[in-house]
Amino acid sequence: MSSDTRRPYDIDSLTDVALRVFAERGYDGASMDDVARAAGITKASIYHHVSSKEALLERGLTRALDALNEILAEAVAQDGDAAFRLRRIVHRVAHTTLRLLPELTVLFRARGASKSERRALEERRRFDRHVTALIVEAQRDGSVRSDLDARLVVRLIFGMSNSVVEWYRGDASLSAGAVADAVEAVVFDGISARPPAPAS
Repeated sequence: MSSDTRRPYDIDSLTDVALRVFAERGYDGASMDDVARAAGITKASIYHHVSSKEALLERGLTRALDALNEILAEAVAQDGDAAFRLRRIVHRVAHTTLRLLPELTVLFRARGASKSERRALEERRRFDRHVTALIVEAQRDGSVRSDLDARLVVRLIFGMSNSVVEWYRGDASLSAGAVADAVEAVVFDGISARPPAPAS
């Protein structure tokens, strides 16, 4: 019995494997042979499901972008002021990054070398513009400090949040929720201990 018979794949499970390979080796450094080897099937079998390596990349980037856009939709639908919605977005991005680690790793490392990556980068810029507008709104209502450039704030927030793809390895003692809580706390509360309350 062939390995292909023992390990059947559909397009979604094959995409899962490809994304793990792309995240480990980098998209440019990974080959279809690498994907086939990780899946335990022949390269020819992959082409029964997908036409090219970039088609697998496109599917993975679409997953990642859909997840980010869902976060914006959730945040907009919630009641609350701009600062509350901003906190929700920051927390959900960090949590989603760990829940979809291969997808978001591939997205965050995209540099625009292919058509799929260029489209993804434009979608990411649209996401950042949305969050920037929310920060401006929060600055106007006084809930976020106004002496910082909103675009710079977005870059710094997501620079920290997105960096988890470089070091997080699924440590059982560090859950996705704990990481997301920590990111939110550092962004909005800082790391300095509060001074003791004055004596009454």
